[in-house]
Amino acid sequence: MNVFKRLIVIAGGILMITPVDAQLRLLENFPNTYVAYRTTGELNMDGRIDESDWQNVPWTEDFVDIEGDKKPAPLNRTRAKMLWDDDYLYIALEMEEQHIWATYTERNSVIFHENNIEVFIDPNGDTHTYYEYEVNALGTEWDLFLTKPYRNGGIPMSSWHITGLKKGVHLKGTINDPSDIDTLWRVELAFPWNILRECAPGRRRPEPSEQWRINFSRVVWKLDIVDGEYVKRINPETGRSYPEYNWVWSPQGAINMHMPELWGYVQFSDIPAGKGEEEFVRNPDEYVKFALRELYYRQLSFRRENGEFTGRMADLMDEPLMVNGKELKPEFEVTPNRFMMSAPSHDNESKWHIVEDGRIWRQQ
Repeated sequence: MNVFKRLIVIAGGILMITPVDAQLRLLENFPNTYVAYRTTGELNMDGRIDESDWQNVPWTEDFVDIEGDKKPAPLNRTRAKMLWDDDYLYIALEMEEQHIWATYTERNSVIFHENNIEVFIDPNGDTHTYYEYEVNALGTEWDLFLTKPYRNGGIPMSSWHITGLKKGVHLKGTINDPSDIDTLWRVELAFPWNILRECAPGRRRPEPSEQWRINFSRVVWKLDIVDGEYVKRINPETGRSYPEYNWVWSPQGAINMHMPELWGYVQFSDIPAGKGEEEFVRNPDEYVKFALRELYYRQLSFRRENGEFTGRMADLMDEPLMVNGKELKPEFEVTPNRFMMSAPSHDNESKWHIVEDGRIWRQQ
């Protein structure tokens, strides 16, 4: 039975899809992009981000609600910058805040139960084996490694640490003091390539013009002041705290950061900061991957309704699937509990594959 009634067209940077199944989250626009330039001197990880290299590179777009246009714009501004050199990926994050609040002090606490900022990095873009790092205004950290997204049975490894990471936190205000109005807090981070390369292409740091998938999430809770202290605001209808805000760089379309296919793209430039500009180049193979991801979602939906995967394109699509101006004709390998769908790369020199647990990869 075919439950899908709309043609998908992927061209000109837009993926236009309206699935019948409301549980499917599909890319309607290309994720946000950023070009990271090389440093020209040493950066002091103090959270002030006042070195000339930081001043010479742009901020990202202001963060939006994790669900995108479905929700109002965030109450406070959040933004990021990125740089790199032979040893580190540098990230600066700035969070405007009138009430800076954090109480967790023990490493690997579940600090998103309070206000924090989070970094997600998928070096090879296969949506598996990616990194998550969280930090609060006290500098308390939680770093973990995900084998794959939770939706696919991923296991979070909190015992994993980003050895050699450098960080600095700077506050413009007073933490945990409701008697005044604060301005903002900043975090400055240096992620060592000798750790990040473990899941990177070729197990190395990026090369110029290479692109990695990265996103950021800021968690903010509604607060009240009770007896001179911050406490989470309670919803009188439920007796529990209101849900947190989730503000992100590249929107996810759902309250779920663990959809790496929706994270932004960072392109690494060999140009020193302040010495020129480089245009972000969209790789046409990303649209092939988007299309396979759409078919992956549809396979899962088909199995929910029919109890099995399908090996027929007609069961998933009513119309041709057009990618970069050409019809995509994927190959299917299906068993009762598994599937693999494959499609040629844009240059026809290799193939992209996606399987039932969501991993997507290129094979020469």
